[in-house]
Amino acid sequence: MNSFIKISTIRVLLIGLIVLLASTQIFAQQSKKLIAAGNQLYQSGKFKEASMLYNQALKSDTNNVAKSSFNLGNALYQQKQPEAARKAYETTAKKSADKRENASANYNVGNTYMQEKKWEDAVDAYKKTLRNNPQDADAKYNLSYAKAMLKKEGGGKNKNKDKDKKDQDKKDQDKKDQDKKDQDKKDQDKKDEPKDNGDKKDEQKNDKEGQQPQPSKLSQQQAEQLLNALQQEEKKLQDKNKKVRGTPVKVEKDW
Repeated sequence: MNSFIKISTIRVLLIGLIVLLASTQIFAQQSKKLIAAGNQLYQSGKFKEASMLYNQALKSDTNNVAKSSFNLGNALYQQKQPEAARKAYETTAKKSADKRENASANYNVGNTYMQEKKWEDAVDAYKKTLRNNPQDADAKYNLSYAKAMLKKEGGGKNKNKDKDKKDQDKKDQDKKDQDKKDQDKKDQDKKDEPKDNGDKKDEQKNDKEGQQPQPSKLSQQQAEQLLNALQQEEKKLQDKNKKVRGTPVKVEKDW
């Protein structure tokens, strides 16, 4: 019974392996056909259609990623898509164990950076190319060109970092200066503000009070003396009126 189980298990494993190998071969053949068809389109200048077939080849056969990615990178590069092409080339460089394939992939990575005028990155890519293929004349030429452009522009990543830092420092200083100007203006406006309205109201109140008649400040004795004097003055006027006809003068009290 145990022997039967073991034999049955082995048969199942063999059948599964055969199916897997058959499927792999089918996918590999399909991938080769897709790559071949893509190459024909590429040679005809139909780069967009070629890139679609290379993508299908990548999906159908994961064991042939390096070649499909390399061809896809070429098709994308021809479509002026350097960043997308670079990713495809970098995939080839990682997946390929062949030094020459790796060198070719890095060479094309350098070309994508050249297209974007990223000279320092291009220099690094061409150096990787020459490590795997020291006799590559094109890589040597492009490396010299990228170095010359890098020197001409006076720097690279470090220069850009310094420039970004200077720009940021200038922005920060401008902001500080503007904040100081705004605060100084607020302080000046505060100084120029009129006095509190309460003081103004008090001043107006005092002005009104100054216009109103003030109450008498005479003592009772002084008031009586004044009254007596007025009464005497009235008597004199009455006596005078006896001689001169007219209306008697009425004296108003002042309290």
